[in-house]
Parts: sequence; structure tokens; C-alpha cells
Amino acid sequence: MHRLQVVSGHLKAAESSNRSGQTIKMAQRSPITTHVLDTSLGQPGKGVPIELSYCSSSGSWVVMATGCTNDDGRCGTLLSPEEVKSGTYKMRFDTKTYFALQNNYKPFYPYVEVVFNLEKTSEHYHIPLLLSPYSYSTYRGS
Repeated sequence: MHRLQVVSGHLKAAESSNRSGQTIKMAQRSPITTHVLDTSLGQPGKGVPIELSYCSSSGSWVVMATGCTNDDGRCGTLLSPEEVKSGTYKMRFDTKTYFALQNNYKPFYPYVEVVFNLEKTSEHYHIPLLLSPYSYSTYRGS
């Protein structure tokens, strides 16, 4: 039965909001996705609030979308393909909120910001986050 729950979690219509206020459904996968793994618990980081911002030509950050990881620790619904443009992005993970739900851990890092360059809008950019209360690591996934 557990396997069915996992598959069901993948198929649920996870939602995020983009800056236009549109709701992006899972069927319309974003070119920018993430997966959070809680290495201290050995399980997906469920319920991590995420904010995706774009660096404007003036150097200020513009929030493009917000979302939250699903039961599998994934968020694949941040932007529609039409909204993605080349440039510098920042993905902000609210780890303080996440760890508050996990045995009242008080993390050393209240949030994690991953800044990355997106050059080719036709490519998929996956930003995984390996997380524990006292460390984190990231890389460009596939």
C-alpha cells in the first residue's frame, strides 16, 4: 500500500503560483525544478516553502514564483515554459519553516539561497538540495 501512496503523491496536481497569479499544474512541468532530500532523516524534504526570483537588469531580485515541495520532496511547477528567460535566478528554500515541522529542530541555516545562471531556455534546469540542520549541498541535476 505504501508504494501506491508514493505513486499517488507523484500524480497529485501539485500547484505553485507564478508572478502573474496563474496556477501551474504538475502536468505542465516547469523548466526549473527542484528536489529536497533531508539527509538527517534519510527521506524527502516534504513541505519546504520555495521562492524563485530573477535578477533584473538593474540588479534587483524579482519574485517569479512561489511553491512548496510535495510528499516526495519535489517541486516541478514553478514556471511555465513561456515565462522562462535566460539570466540569473535565485531559488530560496525556507529551511526554518521546514525544520520547525521536524521534531522542532533549530537549523543553523534558516534559509538556503541557490543562485544559478540559466543560459538556454530550451533546457531543463534541476536544482536538488541535500539538507540537514547543520549543512546543505546542491548541484545541477538532470
